[in-house]
Formats: sequence, structure tokens, C-alpha cells
Amino acid sequence: MFKESIKKALSKFGIGVYRLNGKYAEDGFITAHTDSFRGDPCFRQAYERGIRSSDGVDPHFEWRVHAALWAAQTSLRVPGDFVECGVNAGFISSAVMQYLDWNRVGRRFFLIDTFSGPVLDQYSEHEVQASRRDIAVAAMNAGSYVTDLERVRANFAEWPSATVIQGAIPDVLQTAPIEQVAFLHIDMNCALPEQAALEFFWDRLPSGGAVLLDDYAYLGHDCQRRAIDHVARRFHRTVLVLPTGQGLIIR
Repeated sequence: MFKESIKKALSKFGIGVYRLNGKYAEDGFITAHTDSFRGDPCFRQAYERGIRSSDGVDPHFEWRVHAALWAAQTSLRVPGDFVECGVNAGFISSAVMQYLDWNRVGRRFFLIDTFSGPVLDQYSEHEVQASRRDIAVAAMNAGSYVTDLERVRANFAEWPSATVIQGAIPDVLQTAPIEQVAFLHIDMNCALPEQAALEFFWDRLPSGGAVLLDDYAYLGHDCQRRAIDHVARRFHRTVLVLPTGQGLIIR
């Protein structure tokens, strides 16, 4: 009875109280809505493949991977290759290729990264003031960024059409043999290369192609969001904000 009284009192202020037993609560958000996708065998295999790429480390972001798998599968409706800018250990891309049975898809997957961590001089003054560069340095010192290129190549060896490209964006894009892109995943934790990647690939995306932005609305990544919004407005698009902190654009 007491609990019901509290719920009614809170409801007058627009505050809902829900039982969250067994529901999703990770990666920065909690929801009382169904997370039934987590029980799907194909999803589980894809997520486990991502964990394997990270040497057994589970970052606990299943809904984020769910969004990536949906966007990637939807992108198969249009022509073009797949591109990931900011690969690190390859969790998301490995999960996508496992989920789509990549060797049967008949497309290339370009995996672009410095494989030496973020380029520190690319951070803007605003990002430095917001401690984004300090966070990157701390992550690098903690070994959070994969720098063993042979380990990365070994991870993707089961998919012959996966192409690992080492280099910093935007410079490396000028020599990348990429003509048309159906799915673009951007995750570089820095505004300058993310903006450059979206600008470079936009005209290579056919109508219906998907751009998934890993940190678009994530806490503390405001500079990236503003940079992406600037580009999106030029292309007369808006970004769908996802509760995971991701953003999604359909060309």
C-alpha cells in the first residue's frame, strides 16, 4: 500500500516507476521495454564473436551491437561495400560479419584505423578543455587501444574480403580503393576525423545506405555531435538519436 502511494505521488510530477527485473540496464541506459533480441541465437553468436575479437573482454553493450546489426543488415538492400572507421579490436565489425555470414555476402569490408590509438593533435581546443584528449591518453596508457596489427589481421582472417587499412583519417582515405559504400560505421572518439569521414563517404553512399555513429549522443562527446550535425545539415539530413548514445543516418 505504501509503495502504491509513493508511485501515485511521483506520477503527479510525471515520474513513472517501473519494475525492471530482468530488463536491460547497461551501456548508459535502463529500459523496461523488451530486450528479446538478446535471446536470439544469431544475435548471441554475433555478440560472442565480438567478444572473441576482444580477447574475451565483454564491454556489456548488447543494445549497441543490436543497432549495428540492424543497420548492417538493412544496408544489404543497396549496392556497395561496408566501411568501419575506427576499428580497434574489431568487436562491432566482427559481430556484423558473423551475423551476416559475410563470406556469402559477396562484398568487401574495409577496416580503417591507425592501430596506434587516436591522433592526439586532431583534438580541438574545445575537446581538450572537455578532457577528451586526456581520456584518450589514459585509455592508450591502459592498453585499451589495440596496436598489434597482426592480431587484428588474424582476427579477420576467416573473411578473405575483409581489408585492414592502417592510417589516419582523413589522409588515408585518398588512397583507399573504396568506390561505393552501403554501410558506414564511424567510431573514432574525435570530431575532426569523424566529420572528415562523413564528408568523404557521403557521395559514395547510395540512397538507403546507412551511417552508424558510435558516440554521437554519448555522454561527454558533444564536440563530435556538433561536428556531425554540421555536416548533416549541409546534406539536408538529421540524425536519429539512439538511447545507446549512437546516432543513425539513412542516406
